[in-house]
Amino acid sequence: MIRQLAVIVGIWMVVTVQAQATTFAELFPHKSYENANVQAFLEKLDYKQGSVPVSSIGVTFSVPEGYYFLAEKDAESVLVTLWGNPAGVAAGILGMIFPATSTPFDETWGAAVSFDEDGYVTDENAGDIDYDEMLQQMQSATEESNAARQEQGFEKVTLIGWAAEPYYDRDGHKLHWAKELQFGITTPHTLNYNVRVLGRRGVLNINFISEMDRLPVIQSAVPVVMNMPRFEEGARYSDYIPGTDKIAAYGIGGLIAGKVLSKVGILAVLLVFLKKGWILVVLALGGIWAVLKRYVHRRSNPKV
Repeated sequence: MIRQLAVIVGIWMVVTVQAQATTFAELFPHKSYENANVQAFLEKLDYKQGSVPVSSIGVTFSVPEGYYFLAEKDAESVLVTLWGNPAGVAAGILGMIFPATSTPFDETWGAAVSFDEDGYVTDENAGDIDYDEMLQQMQSATEESNAARQEQGFEKVTLIGWAAEPYYDRDGHKLHWAKELQFGITTPHTLNYNVRVLGRRGVLNINFISEMDRLPVIQSAVPVVMNMPRFEEGARYSDYIPGTDKIAAYGIGGLIAGKVLSKVGILAVLLVFLKKGWILVVLALGGIWAVLKRYVHRRSNPKV
């Protein structure tokens, strides 16, 4: 399935048109909400389609009609105002991608876009990675971190396995993989589907967050979403200047394992989005315990 997705990405082309701001009424002519505040909030969003530049990182998204892009401010409003998260949650989020069949208030998936300006990530050893061995190491590291997590009052995290095995498209310099995770004893399990696009100065991150039962839906969207971003001239992977540009301290394997996971063996939850009672989880490394504790407390007390 992974290789089939990569082939589709290679041959599927998005027709780029001039960026256009689509209104709520135009995009969702048959949708309305009884909650007047929700309705008013959704009507204020700028649903972008076509060519959408994110100039701060030198990337342009080509967004087809079946999807829409919310720019940084609207993405922040969704995360903080609509989904009820603290303002710090949106830090670093440059936008979000959604399917045009749903609003951010509906039960749907959303893909958060961010950028790690860590330097040029070499892909020289991409073909030599043993993903089965990597998974075992990640599972062990996750289990080892649980004692510290539980001492802090957080749920145990179990890395069940690959929901989609990592695949690197060497020609397009794009990587994608998915993890199946369990938090505590909760079901259904959480799906963490990751897309990475390599550039000259760093890595573009597109993270799909949802439940495992949405895996087929997200897998069908991945080829399209992977083909949306294009680094502009001067920021492309091929524009790298040896001896001049910064080189990242990790390679393809480090992107998948979490950059420094192999060094410190710590797996932490960075963001927890609560939306209408279901949880979206973005995995990352770090000691964001104080932030996380606020979300864990709210899991049984959703506001939206």
